[in-house]
Amino acid sequence: MSVPCFVRTAARSIAGGSGQFRLAVCCSCKDTVTRKMSSRRQTDHLERTASVHRQMELFSARVCDIMNESDSVKRLRLEVPHPDFSFRAGQWVDFFIPGVDTVGGFSICSSPGLLQREGVIELAVKYTRHPPAHWIHTKCSVDSLVTVRVGGNFYFDPQPSDPVVDLLLIAGGVGINPLYSILLHAADLLRHTHVHRCAPGHTHLCYSAKNTKELLFKNTVIDICHERPDKFSCDFHVTQQSSDIEQELQPYTINGRISEEELKRHVDPEHTLCYLCGPPPMIEKVNSDLQKVGLSEDRILFEKWW
Repeated sequence: MSVPCFVRTAARSIAGGSGQFRLAVCCSCKDTVTRKMSSRRQTDHLERTASVHRQMELFSARVCDIMNESDSVKRLRLEVPHPDFSFRAGQWVDFFIPGVDTVGGFSICSSPGLLQREGVIELAVKYTRHPPAHWIHTKCSVDSLVTVRVGGNFYFDPQPSDPVVDLLLIAGGVGINPLYSILLHAADLLRHTHVHRCAPGHTHLCYSAKNTKELLFKNTVIDICHERPDKFSCDFHVTQQSSDIEQELQPYTINGRISEEELKRHVDPEHTLCYLCGPPPMIEKVNSDLQKVGLSEDRILFEKWW
């Protein structure tokens, strides 16, 4: 979004597994280039993202808080004091841990505004045996020191010269992380329209998880929708809910996967820009459905992970 015809790479994975890359061209371009990389052996984060743009600088960071976002996800709050550190909503960090050879790759789930206000970023990391995620869940503590480097071309960074767009954010599982950052950034832009003259029109979040306990950030999402119901809306989808849905979530929660009919209600082919992040099968299905309801391929930006 920062310059016309900017080619943005959506190439990420969450802690372990092989990756698949797609180059998505933004609104003013008509052509979309697709490139896939596969391997029979497991590759690490640096290999998977070797061709993806990242900043050159490494920055020291201190863990200043650790919270349980869910039974399997910890949210890390990192203080990054260097004044040159910055990121765009939706980007990720290379995550270097002293004494751990494997470099992690985690999407930033906080907004650029939080960094400007408080000098911190946040990461929400699901438990796995992958060394960086395992360290975060078993050894990381307040005052632990790490090093981070920002990367990724999957981001929302509107400029005053860009046309106003309506955002459709579609997340599956922990794919919510970069989209939550974009949602928070959109909210910040709307709160400060006297400074930022590039806020989006309407933002709708479709978020699918196994059950309501695995819906990360749900309370803040609902608060944002209550704060500006004219500008924000959300639907939570649960696919394996075995208990009753909590009363406060019932107005927002749908049993079942995100359907083509629902997508159609939130797509305006002329104004909608969609960001999509989740498991590859979900990406393929939703991407196909979006095009069926009239959204052109160059308006669908996605990250795949597994």
